[in-house]
Amino acid sequence: MGFTQGTIDFLFENRLHDSREWFGEHKQDYKALVTEPLGELVTELAPIMAKIDKMIICDPKRISRIYRDARYAKDSVFRDEVWYTFARERPNAWAGHPGYYFSVGAGGISYGCGYYCADGSVKEALRRMIIEDNPVYTAAYEALRGQRTFKMYGELYKKNHFPEQPAEKCEWLNRKEYGVSFFTNDPAVMFSDKLIQKVGRDFRKVAPFYDFCMRAHELAEQT
Repeated sequence: MGFTQGTIDFLFENRLHDSREWFGEHKQDYKALVTEPLGELVTELAPIMAKIDKMIICDPKRISRIYRDARYAKDSVFRDEVWYTFARERPNAWAGHPGYYFSVGAGGISYGCGYYCADGSVKEALRRMIIEDNPVYTAAYEALRGQRTFKMYGELYKKNHFPEQPAEKCEWLNRKEYGVSFFTNDPAVMFSDKLIQKVGRDFRKVAPFYDFCMRAHELAEQT
């Protein structure tokens, strides 16, 4: 099945109309163009995710809602993107274990790995592992250095908080959040019948980074 230009067009037009009535009239389009191909991707990636972490949940029923949370979005009803988070069970959508994600939106697709919002104890554990050259960090560093798909996200502090550390470590130590992401709006990638295979290969490439985040999570829980 896969994504098509119709997927992108629907997400753009639905957000443009921003109308429950319009969405209701085109709900079958939403299913056929957005949730079904995304659900297929989730299902097809399940064996790969199980090899990375057998506790990662792959269930198409957990695809994000296209409706915005009315408590925080007073001026709009719909998002222009839908995503799936590949992670262990979490207490809520924004907290808990790190994970992988895949998102399709009006502007293109993106996917990656890391934390959406790591708490202070996790960041402290991550930074301690970096400073101490923990082998899990070293493996993550080498995995990212050896690929060209993903870029680290997370705003850097304006001031270097670790001036005594090497420059390559400061790029990691001074991040407010920890994760890697890839974005494209290239139709040759988005609509390829090999997209799922590409995502799976890319997720495997950065599995050491996922392990790094998970180890920090475990260390934080022990403190």
